Amino acid sequence: MKLSIKSLWARSGKVEKAFASGLVLYLILLAAWPDSVPETLVAFATFVLGAWIALRLLRIGLRKLTWRLRNRLIVAYLFIAVLPILLVLTLVGLGGYLLAGQVAVYLVRSELDRRLVSLRSVDEELSVSPAAIQRISETDRKRFPGLILWTAQNGAAKKWPLDANVSWPPRLPVNSSGFALREGRYYAWADIVAGDRQVLVMEPLSRQYLSGMLPGLGDVFFLQRDLGGSPASVSAPPAPIGNGKIQVRAGSTKIGSGGEGDFRLTPAGGDALSSALPPPVNRFDVGVRWGSVMRAVNWEHPETTESALLVGYSRLSSILNTILSQSSDELGGAVLIFFYIVAVSFLVVAITGLAIGVSMSRSITGAVHALYAGTQRVMRGEFSQLIEVTGRDQIAELSTSFNTMTQNLERLLAVAKEKERMQAEIEIARGVQDQLYPKAPPVFESLRVLGMCDPARMVSGDYYDYQLVDGKLAVAIGDVAGKGISAALLMATIQAAMRMELRASVEMAASMNGLRFSTARMVSELNQQLYATTSAEKYATFFFAIYDQQTGLLTYTNAGHLKPVLIREGAPTMLDVNGLMVGAFPFATYDESKIALCSGDLLVCYTDGVTEPENEYGEMFGEERLIELVAKNADRDEAQIIESVMECVRQWTGVPELSDDMTVLLVRKR
Repeated sequence: MKLSIKSLWARSGKVEKAFASGLVLYLILLAAWPDSVPETLVAFATFVLGAWIALRLLRIGLRKLTWRLRNRLIVAYLFIAVLPILLVLTLVGLGGYLLAGQVAVYLVRSELDRRLVSLRSVDEELSVSPAAIQRISETDRKRFPGLILWTAQNGAAKKWPLDANVSWPPRLPVNSSGFALREGRYYAWADIVAGDRQVLVMEPLSRQYLSGMLPGLGDVFFLQRDLGGSPASVSAPPAPIGNGKIQVRAGSTKIGSGGEGDFRLTPAGGDALSSALPPPVNRFDVGVRWGSVMRAVNWEHPETTESALLVGYSRLSSILNTILSQSSDELGGAVLIFFYIVAVSFLVVAITGLAIGVSMSRSITGAVHALYAGTQRVMRGEFSQLIEVTGRDQIAELSTSFNTMTQNLERLLAVAKEKERMQAEIEIARGVQDQLYPKAPPVFESLRVLGMCDPARMVSGDYYDYQLVDGKLAVAIGDVAGKGISAALLMATIQAAMRMELRASVEMAASMNGLRFSTARMVSELNQQLYATTSAEKYATFFFAIYDQQTGLLTYTNAGHLKPVLIREGAPTMLDVNGLMVGAFPFATYDESKIALCSGDLLVCYTDGVTEPENEYGEMFGEERLIELVAKNADRDEAQIIESVMECVRQWTGVPELSDDMTVLLVRKR
């Protein structure tokens, strides 16, 4: 446990550590100095830190929850669709509830006002004719079942019915009407003065009477304070509702008002509802509680008015039926049918939209999950498994493109592996080819010779060679058609054939005394051998020479190769061409030429990779620039001359890669 707490403390940040420290300090202060200023400040700081940590944890939880696209879409739907719909439904429900309550209030208040107008008309009729009391219509008797009359004329007062508990309050406004509170009951009253006759008409507004004004609407009554006794025994008028701070005490249904003792809010008059509310027509037929504040005259003190709270409890269906019953039956039925059609249409559209949204979400999240699983397999190097493609939309095209990409990746991987294998083989071939070139120039008394090749690719198709043969120096240079592996193989073939011919010529010269080396015969034999062992498109240009130190003559045969240049005292001399390239035609014949070398002569042999490269304007380097460059650097070392030539060619092209193999072979007479 200690280790876990230590590790948790070590991983916690500054805010978490501050919160933990503040919480411990708060508990200590709470036990030692409760309700003190330090305890309050530490509690506030701890609360702020805790809220900050809670917000951070909420963000982390939401980030982890919404990592998957499916959960993110669900959260997006909650905020975009579900939450607004719930808010709209809540607003509609609350607005409908409030509207239904206000409609019920309007209906009851309107009916009360109509009853008050009718009561005033009855009072006016009685004030005109005292005998009119016997002619009160049956309709008025039904509308005012508890009607109370009080008349005064010439100091004589009468009341009806005779046992009515009614008194004429002093200072009652004459020729007026309204509502009054008398001995815990509410009344509708009207007072008319005509000449010396005054008539007061009152109708008790009992719970049964108010609820029966609009049959089927619900329970309607005035709310009053019950101080514990019966309403009839209350001598003093109850205090107005809301006069003082009302408190609901725990464990009791009583309500306290400061200085007034305990009391309950009960329906005025104490009578019970004659009929209960109708049952709900469906689960959405909720009850509606409403209220309305009216002004009522205090019967004991008529000059003052008090607030009277008219409350009721009804159902949505009852309010709707009451509204529709006041219009024609056909119109009410049409309104209901239209409402039901709109409600059903809304429900169908909502369900359809939900089904479409769920279907589209599943297709999107399913495709994204398949793509994610596919990428995980690709990361593991599994390219053979393809994801399922459904539909013809953009997501299906994306899945198809992913499958195509994985297939291409598999092919590219195979190509890369093959290329890697070929690269390794080319590296081996390059190593082998490097072994074929001469390691070091031969030590010869009167000549210095040096060759160098710079391949355009890993391996080269250019060939150069020099070696001592029976006291003579043999020099060769060639250029195989093409580049790469095939040219390198042909170059190796030429070298092997050339050395084999030299060895055979040495043996023949030893067995036949006086037989000299013939460059023409050796090149002719090489041509026949290459033609017989290679395809028709394989050929090479070839220059072969033998220098005899005793005579100082250079005997050579040029088989289609670029003319070597002899630099003597700064002046160039081009050597001859003695025949066609080798390996192309079996009938080709070759001659040989001879030239005497003098001290200081420099023979330059090269391939077309030196003279044919072009610059950015399409101009070739050319033989003239080569001759000028060599002549300018003739007094330098052979290796320096070759390096300067190749560097000038690279600068001429201006590109990092060579277009062809560059080979230079120099022979200098001492």
